[in-house]
Amino acid sequence: MSIKLLLRISYTILGFAFMLAGFNHFRNPEPYLSLIPPYIPLPDFINFLVGFFEISLGAGLLLKSSRKKSAWGIIILLILFIPAHIFMIQKAPFMMGATLITPTIAWLRLPLQFVLILWAYVHTKNTD
Repeated sequence: MSIKLLLRISYTILGFAFMLAGFNHFRNPEPYLSLIPPYIPLPDFINFLVGFFEISLGAGLLLKSSRKKSAWGIIILLILFIPAHIFMIQKAPFMMGATLITPTIAWLRLPLQFVLILWAYVHTKNTD
């Protein structure tokens, strides 16, 4: 399998994953609202913005003309999510919708942010 094909598969999966996550902010906002730290004002508006940006950046990743900028936008968004992941660690154990978030799960989600950042970073270099 060629590198070009692997990159296409990679940005397609990442793009659709972000779009699906973004749509879920509108379809089922309660779990996301529970992750917004209390010191952040206007949680409903923040949830709306995050959903909008996840959809927009995910779609932008699928287009060659906007892939690089969208990848950088995803990186910025993921960095902005770090306080929510720290809040999850502090809050655990808790229910996020129907899912029990244990301290272990909360801790494992934090390094996942860095994996996703690295994944998006790959696409800041390649626009094929």
